[in-house]
Amino acid sequence: MKELLYQYNPWWEESFKNENVKPREKYLVELRKYLVFKQIIILTGLRRVGKTTLMKLIIEELIAKGFEPKHILYVSLDDYLLHKNNIIEIVDEFRKVHKIKREEKIYLFLDEITYKEDFHVQLKNIYDSQNTKLFVASSSASMLRDKKASLTGRAITLEIKPLDLEEYLFFNGITIKKRDRQLYKSHFLEYCKVGGLPENVLNPNREYLMNLVDDIIQKDITAFHAIKNHQIVRDYFTLLMERSGKQLSINKIGKILAISPDTSKRYLNFFESTYLIHLLPRWGKTNQKLLSAKKIYASDLGIKYMFMGERDLGSYFENYIYLLLRNKKKIYYLYENTTEIDFITEDKILIESKFYAELNQKQEKLFNEYPANKKLVIDTVEKLEVLNEI
Repeated sequence: MKELLYQYNPWWEESFKNENVKPREKYLVELRKYLVFKQIIILTGLRRVGKTTLMKLIIEELIAKGFEPKHILYVSLDDYLLHKNNIIEIVDEFRKVHKIKREEKIYLFLDEITYKEDFHVQLKNIYDSQNTKLFVASSSASMLRDKKASLTGRAITLEIKPLDLEEYLFFNGITIKKRDRQLYKSHFLEYCKVGGLPENVLNPNREYLMNLVDDIIQKDITAFHAIKNHQIVRDYFTLLMERSGKQLSINKIGKILAISPDTSKRYLNFFESTYLIHLLPRWGKTNQKLLSAKKIYASDLGIKYMFMGERDLGSYFENYIYLLLRNKKKIYYLYENTTEIDFITEDKILIESKFYAELNQKQEKLFNEYPANKKLVIDTVEKLEVLNEI
């Protein structure tokens, strides 16, 4: 194990710098703030969204500030050579290699944490008994679920999302001056094709995205949940992408694929837990929120584009607005008398997405008459900035 740990941690023997890496400052600001907290920091989000890169950037910053490099451990726990070792054994070996006492502070960066059985309990034991700062990462919400509440009060979770349009422009070295704001539309259309996964933004490649989706389906869904028919799960995801931005009928998808409604619901939950899709409930009384069909959105526009192409650009714009609003406010869709308004927040801000278009007559009537604290129609890319103010 000693040699493997040295391979993972080149800063133990030489200077360390993340080469050709674009920083995501909005997340680095959060992570720097959390450095002074005792709690375990859990990074989660879609595969290849940049969780590992963020950990490596924090490691670089720690070393630059003068922290002892040999007191910093990074390891990916999905490594086959570590499959026989639990987390505590790996940390103990790390301390042994560098003769680090238990009272001496160490920084632990543990990638793919869910590959280790009982990881919640092991993290709790390390947190309670050692002088550590722990950063861990996983791409599955369901596998991260702490059923025994071992980490209650001991962990802070930060979801890392795909690049938004502004980050996409930054990664591509594009600056748009105020006098050139009309250029946002054409850049947004390019962003729809490429999406917001950092590696794909820097080197756009359809095959990269296809491999990512296949990876998630194989590793995080079919293998983890012991599903034998891989193809039916792929077909299910294709149907989800075709319906993104629309209300989703679990029963209809089940009928198309000849699977039961319960199986259809399980598959939907699997895709949501791997961050490939997000679900939006209907606004209304509790029973309406729980029982009404949810709307579905893709977590990354590039993945949606693989399945949808340039059909219905308005749905990409709506999907993007959803991604900007998500986690910022509790949001729902409004549906009254067969008419739908895209979003309503819990504090009653009504938002309709129209990509260089206008509301139809029924929508306009519902939009104007519905009691809300604020109403926004976002019909151009330039108007997206109003979402910063809500």
